[in-house]
Amino acid sequence: MAEVSALRKHPCPKCGGDAEWNATKQALACPFCGTVLPPEEGENPSGAAIVEHDLEAALAVAPTADPAAEAATKSVKCESCQAISVFDSTRVAQRCDFCGSPSIVSVTDLGDTITPESLLPVVIPETQVRDQLREWYGSRWFAPTKLKRAALTDTLHGIYLPYWTFDAHVDAQWTAESGYHYYETETYRDSDGETATREVQHTRWEDSAGQIEHYFDDDAVPGTVGVHTTLLRKVEPFPTTEDLKPYDPTYVRGWTVERYQVDLSQAAQTSKAQMDGTIYQLCSREVPGDTSRNLQVQSDYRERTFKHILVPVWLVTYTYGPKTFQVVINGYTGKMAGEFPLSWVKIMFAVFGVIIVILIIVMVNQR
Repeated sequence: MAEVSALRKHPCPKCGGDAEWNATKQALACPFCGTVLPPEEGENPSGAAIVEHDLEAALAVAPTADPAAEAATKSVKCESCQAISVFDSTRVAQRCDFCGSPSIVSVTDLGDTITPESLLPVVIPETQVRDQLREWYGSRWFAPTKLKRAALTDTLHGIYLPYWTFDAHVDAQWTAESGYHYYETETYRDSDGETATREVQHTRWEDSAGQIEHYFDDDAVPGTVGVHTTLLRKVEPFPTTEDLKPYDPTYVRGWTVERYQVDLSQAAQTSKAQMDGTIYQLCSREVPGDTSRNLQVQSDYRERTFKHILVPVWLVTYTYGPKTFQVVINGYTGKMAGEFPLSWVKIMFAVFGVIIVILIIVMVNQR
């Protein structure tokens, strides 16, 4: 697999500032004077293709890292959340971009590494994200008041997260018991001792079987440990089947890039479990009858391939009391999900308010 180019700096030719990828201009631009820089020669892989790699072959061969790329980049590991970030070797990191912890240490031995060959470039600009954050915080009615005032946009970071995507053709055979409802008239005595009739439902069970074929295209598995998984799943999907670009260091200038902590073997197992769940649901829809039971599925996977990619998110991490909270924005679609502390004072007043309203209604109805 091709190795990731070093995340070296690109100075602005006018003011000397470090150029960064600009989501609004969709180009490398200087954040200080606004100069838009042309693509660097040799870094824009014209005609490069997005390659699917054979999964079984990759699992059988240990990947190797690129010493040149490692020398030009710096990797630090947070001792709190365990995330490993990769960025230009001249940058001095003060706090973890994921959890805000100052407990970060340099790491040099990362072991075998598979490097990403493609990514989704960020298209949602920081200004839009800040507006979204202020609106989101303002609408959290049960959040503490001072949290809303702060809006906490000062901790906003742009981060490229590692993801794995998997393709597979699946042939599935299923067997089940199909249930067909039928009704019989039953005679009974009601509460007054009178004879009455009613329709009673019964179920007739029959064996059934079938098969389906299904193709999975870019089943996604996060490789990150820095972003809370529940939030990340809420801002998915990332449109990897349509909009991936071949890796170009231009896209990641000015951004933190997280190295995967979920390796290929772990990700492949997670993807297989996700696919199994989907296949089971698809088979369950094929079972005839009014109801079913004892569904058994036997799946055959073939032509399994994978990609290791980067996807952009905007991340806010803050501490309130003893707990750490995150807000995540999909850097490509703008979809947002977040956590926030609860104000028990506000909740208590809300409960009291509901009780008072109920009491007033009861009193009015009793008059």
